[in-house]
Amino acid sequence: MPDILSTGGSALIAFQRMMATTSHNVANANTPGYSRQRALLGTRGGQDIGPGFVGAGTQINRIERLTDGFVSGRLRESASELGRLSQLSTLAGRIDRMVSERAAGVAVPLSDFLDAAQSLSAQPASAAARSDFLGKAEVLAARFRAIDGRLDAMVDESSRRADALVTEINTDIQEVARLNEEIVRALAAGSNAPPNDLLDARDVAIQRLSGRIGVTVAEQDGGALNVFTTTGQALVVGRTTSTLTSTRDPYDPARRELSLATPSGTVLLGTTGMGGELGGLLEFSRNVLDPAQERLGRLAAAFVDAVNAQHREGVDYYGDLGGDLFAATPPQVSARTGNAGNGVFAATVADVAALDGEPIELTFDGAAWTATAVRTGATLPITGSGTAANPFVVGGVSLVLSGTPVANDAFRLRPTSDAGGGLQVLVTDPNRLAAALPVRSSAAVGNVGSASIGVPEVLDATNPALRAPVDIVFVDAANYTINGTGPFPYTQGAPITFNGWQVAIQGPPVAGDAFRIDATPPRSSDNGNARLLAGIGREALLDGGTVTLTDEIAGLTAEVGSAARRADLAREAQETIQAQAESEREAVSGVNLDEEAANLVRFQQAYQAAAQVIATADTVFQSLLAAFRR
Repeated sequence: MPDILSTGGSALIAFQRMMATTSHNVANANTPGYSRQRALLGTRGGQDIGPGFVGAGTQINRIERLTDGFVSGRLRESASELGRLSQLSTLAGRIDRMVSERAAGVAVPLSDFLDAAQSLSAQPASAAARSDFLGKAEVLAARFRAIDGRLDAMVDESSRRADALVTEINTDIQEVARLNEEIVRALAAGSNAPPNDLLDARDVAIQRLSGRIGVTVAEQDGGALNVFTTTGQALVVGRTTSTLTSTRDPYDPARRELSLATPSGTVLLGTTGMGGELGGLLEFSRNVLDPAQERLGRLAAAFVDAVNAQHREGVDYYGDLGGDLFAATPPQVSARTGNAGNGVFAATVADVAALDGEPIELTFDGAAWTATAVRTGATLPITGSGTAANPFVVGGVSLVLSGTPVANDAFRLRPTSDAGGGLQVLVTDPNRLAAALPVRSSAAVGNVGSASIGVPEVLDATNPALRAPVDIVFVDAANYTINGTGPFPYTQGAPITFNGWQVAIQGPPVAGDAFRIDATPPRSSDNGNARLLAGIGREALLDGGTVTLTDEIAGLTAEVGSAARRADLAREAQETIQAQAESEREAVSGVNLDEEAANLVRFQQAYQAAAQVIATADTVFQSLLAAFRR
């Protein structure tokens, strides 16, 4: 039968536990991820005494954890996106400063090099001008190497960051699985009462995991949470876990591939669609770092090709034909790990105008080769048979195959990634700079017409007769002879082409007018080739002959800067979203110390009142005992 003592005792215990819950809230007010708890009271079943039911007191029905699943979901999504954008913004900003700042970029040394070529054209015989030109070439080559070296260092840093994140992610995966197990056990052992602190710990682990890789969750029967990547791969299913692994790229040991070791087998993860810091790191490598290195290399390859071609068309101060002024690392072809054949490719740049720098995968099916753009998956045209006489040509690169490939062998072609890092100046003697044209023109002193001869233009510097003396004599205004042979028809204004050069005659010639083309002598003050070298910056060399070197530098700077700025703006916006999500969670789950202090006072008063009920019961009992003692 209900009595005042048991009713007061139930109240005393209930309010004691409510004060304990409130004290727990106060103690964890600053604990990350803690959710405020609340004890829910309920009446104990009364007893029918005839006229009605007499209540039996109160009891704690449940210790409630104040959370909102939708708010928690938004917070996980926001953490994933903020982790991604933080990595992308920070790393992209470093590359932006690397290529855009005057003290670190390539624009200033390239401009200085072209200015030095202009100065050399003004003083082709000056030892100081030649030394200055060579010095500026060295500075430019060193700058290309320095930038490429820093980009290589960022490739290595990205790989090490990925390895560290993989270790942390696997730790979080194991932690979530362990907490799942404890929660399921606690729910089963505690009459399905929620183990609130374990649930908080699991939420914190999942939140941390989402910030690192981006996850979605699904609750299963029994209280466990299944965790998946944003691309749908299972990380935790109940108490079963998958293990994220980072392995070397089969084409490039300096880079990493991610895979997931699951109970049913290993799954290779792609580089797209992943969230969190790891997703941002992969996106940075794919969309900022690799394109920047490829574009820098494309700039270096185009510059070297144009300068060397022009330098070979001149003669140096000793009167010898010029050679290559620079050397750059040629396109690189890497065999895939596990190829069964022994095929090897030697690659050279075939057409700078067709060179886009993006990596290409070459695969052999046993009969034919296929070229595929790595980033887009598009099939690329490939011509030739792979021999030295008829090389494969794809993406502006010439490929000569040696050895014997077998079916399913694959290779990765990187046309320009390493070009900047291998840029070297080959000429060390300033007098070996080919500032003069290899041939010169002159008019006979006895000419009576008004015709004059222009500067010869070199069409083929490899022609063995390029510098042989040539006498051009006009029979009349419409015919001429060369070294006594001919006559050949002449159209006024049309160039005369011979022995790998061409020259234009200005004005109408008359019979007997004679002109001579012969080799430029040593120690010449001719500046024809230096002028052409100075103009290389204005030549449209890339993208099918539509983009100059200066345009390419501007394009590289704009591309990286735009990516960095977009990531930075997105990160700032996401930080605001994250703050809003955290504020929403705090409104639902956060501990308000003023409220908890008021609750403590209220529960203390209720506890004291319950104690007074017990004291009253004791007084009544003592009165009863006293009545029996009489």
